[in-house]
Amino acid sequence: MKKILVVGAGLAGATVARELADAGWHIDVIDKRSHLAGNAYDYVSELGFRIHKYGPHLFHTNNQKVFDWLSRFTEWLPYQHKVKAILADGSYVTLPPNKETKKALGRENIVDIIFRPYTRKMWGMELEELDPKVIQRVQIRDDNNELYFPSDKFQCLPKNGYTALVSAILRHENIEVALGKPFDKALERHYYHIFNSMPIDEYFEFSKGELPYRSIRFTHVSLPAPKVFPTATTNFTHNGPYTRVTEWCHLPGHGGRPDYTTLTYEEPCDYRDNNCERYYPVKDVSGANRALYKQYRRMVPEYMTFIGRCGQYVYLDMHQAVGSSIGHVQQFLGSQVTI
Repeated sequence: MKKILVVGAGLAGATVARELADAGWHIDVIDKRSHLAGNAYDYVSELGFRIHKYGPHLFHTNNQKVFDWLSRFTEWLPYQHKVKAILADGSYVTLPPNKETKKALGRENIVDIIFRPYTRKMWGMELEELDPKVIQRVQIRDDNNELYFPSDKFQCLPKNGYTALVSAILRHENIEVALGKPFDKALERHYYHIFNSMPIDEYFEFSKGELPYRSIRFTHVSLPAPKVFPTATTNFTHNGPYTRVTEWCHLPGHGGRPDYTTLTYEEPCDYRDNNCERYYPVKDVSGANRALYKQYRRMVPEYMTFIGRCGQYVYLDMHQAVGSSIGHVQQFLGSQVTI
């Protein structure tokens, strides 16, 4: 039986591995990290809170196919995400900005109070340097909607967390998983095809230059109170280093206590200042970064398919990572006469 290698045990890699295994292929999955689920990895702290190690992951989609596919491997807890922004006087306004937000700030002030300082910290760029499509993900509304994803049919969290979800996806007799094992090009001769979620510029040893990424440093704080903030996510509008805070007790299935709450603060930075942890590809307004990625894409050998955020240098929500990976496998299987 010809074997396939999947590099990365996150949602993209796990989806590819499961689809191929269900089609009869034998799959080896490797990941340089010591855990499954990639950036969606979560764990239960000593205080009983479920923490997402690499920042909050909130599943939302209108894609029935993706939702049904994932539902094979998890039960869901309904959750509609809300976000507030805290102002200089300690009061809160809703994000995405709605009718009440405009009334409190004045529509003409929303960009400078809400978007400009966040963009400067998050992306290390001025608003005008960033691709407008990034900001357009958060639309200013003319109603009193308080939901962050108001148009998505499916909004929920996996009942036992993302690590358990990915573990279930990879639980198949045709799949072998090796953690703590980084990719080595010497592996290539042992496999018929490779689905690779590693950074595409790193694979090619940065021969055309480095693709920039933003990263996040996390600070965890536990306080002797049942709850501190009004919503799971609160954005900061000040010029300090932190962009937002997550309070885990607001999320269903993530724990709650009368005597303690756990908060996680996010401080964006260049990925090279955070052990090369790559989280967000940078979409500059000129498109130079995407053009560099395309140079690398033209160099990819026929026996390899790059997947995921780092492999495709594109911002993917979780449902998009799953849908994209299913599409890659269907394309691969369609090109095979027989196994």
